[in-house]
Amino acid sequence: MGRKSDDLSRVMKARQTKLAALEEHGIAPFAYSFDVTRHAAPSVTAFEETEAADELCDGHGPAGRWAGRLVGFRSHGRSAFADIEDHTGRVQVYLKRDVIGADAFSVLDLLDLGDWIGVEGSLFRTRMGQVTVHATGYRLLSKSLRPLPLGKVEVDGETGVTTTYSGFADRESRYRQRYADLAVNPRVRDVFRMRSRIISTARTFLDDLGFVEVETPVLQPLYGGASARPFTTRHLALDRVLYLRIADELYLKRLIVGGMDRVYEISKDFRNEGIDRFHNPEFTMLEFYQAFADYEDMMELVERLTVTLAETASGGSRVPYQGAELAFEPPFARLPFVDSLRDALGTDPMEAPLEELRSRAEALGADDIEGAGRGKLLDKLFGELVQPRLVQPTFVTDHPRELSPLAKPKRGAEHLSERFELIVAGEELANAFSEMNDPIAQRARFEDQAALRAAGDTEAQLVDEDYIRALEYGLPPTGGVGIGIDRMVMMLTDQASIRDVILFPTLREET
Repeated sequence: MGRKSDDLSRVMKARQTKLAALEEHGIAPFAYSFDVTRHAAPSVTAFEETEAADELCDGHGPAGRWAGRLVGFRSHGRSAFADIEDHTGRVQVYLKRDVIGADAFSVLDLLDLGDWIGVEGSLFRTRMGQVTVHATGYRLLSKSLRPLPLGKVEVDGETGVTTTYSGFADRESRYRQRYADLAVNPRVRDVFRMRSRIISTARTFLDDLGFVEVETPVLQPLYGGASARPFTTRHLALDRVLYLRIADELYLKRLIVGGMDRVYEISKDFRNEGIDRFHNPEFTMLEFYQAFADYEDMMELVERLTVTLAETASGGSRVPYQGAELAFEPPFARLPFVDSLRDALGTDPMEAPLEELRSRAEALGADDIEGAGRGKLLDKLFGELVQPRLVQPTFVTDHPRELSPLAKPKRGAEHLSERFELIVAGEELANAFSEMNDPIAQRARFEDQAALRAAGDTEAQLVDEDYIRALEYGLPPTGGVGIGIDRMVMMLTDQASIRDVILFPTLREET
């Protein structure tokens, strides 16, 4: 470790020396702007198309200006080749002393890999067959004082496919220094571009159905809408405790009360919980609510949306994920929660003694069951015994009523709720209800949750008097859905950890 640190110090000191030399030459090492007119990959494609049409002028394309990070450099006496990379890809640059001038050519020795440069010139094809910018000039845009962990680049001689091997192998360092990870790893950039496309597709899908995107409070006087521990803060001017939201649900349903019959929000939520490959304390949720709909309507809607997102990510309905192939092909399978758990337990989960359920959960290694009631214990058992086996998209339906305090009871089976979860690859992607709209019943559910909290369940929900007041004004029949965007992106881009799809995941303090 000490040797690496010493090596890094020497390299950074050498770069500082070059920085001083550049300033002595009157070269500003950190520019204000550069007028970019062309980008690497599309300009190469356009050149090849023009070349194929035999429309080049003296073998050159039109003049332009490119900018990118210097990722390769090869000196050949009175000429040099450089590789620069922008957000679209790489392009080679040919720098000739007689063209760019002796002074500018001599300063090339003061550049380092990682520097940002701008070049002016036109594209041509070298004798080796590579489309290249024949530079008539260049400009330093930003000096890199710390070396990037650049790896090697290999080009397949037969296919022409370029493979970049990152020199950034340590995963935690990559998460902690995401800026460096993105700079040296094009495939990581591709994942986050796809994340953006997935979110944009979801937004367009809902907009086209008449949903209105809204924003609800992140800081809330009372948290709710899910079973989770919150992050707590204090507002000094108001001298009151506030909470980072754990869900958007209760505020979005207030808007349905107010007559906004289709609403959605794509938002950051926060839960003070453990960290693993599927959980990050800060995460992104899509929640949407539709008046006059029930959970059957929302199941059909979630199925259509999920299929659309899979097509956006993969171009079809089948998506590779961690060695499996996920088939997002309707209709998705349906599996009743209680029936599947009964088969797994070998006993009726709704009738089994509470202590028996607790013992079974403890034996399976379930955590956080202090003070848990029947609903939470059944949820833990389901998560251990049934959920991991559900690889292909499956709607798990009709959960125990105790487990779903914000859902309406199932018609014809009052001990169950009209709820479903979409499970894919053993993980929950979506959760949805026929929303409880009876204020008297909702108060009773909240009071049941308060009793569980008093018994030691720190994730039980609170009594929200303002939300009950909103229900008293009248919430029409409503279907609601929450979808975990991060997990969805994980599965649609074949990423092993939620940290691979969150630009700046929560990490332990750096030591």
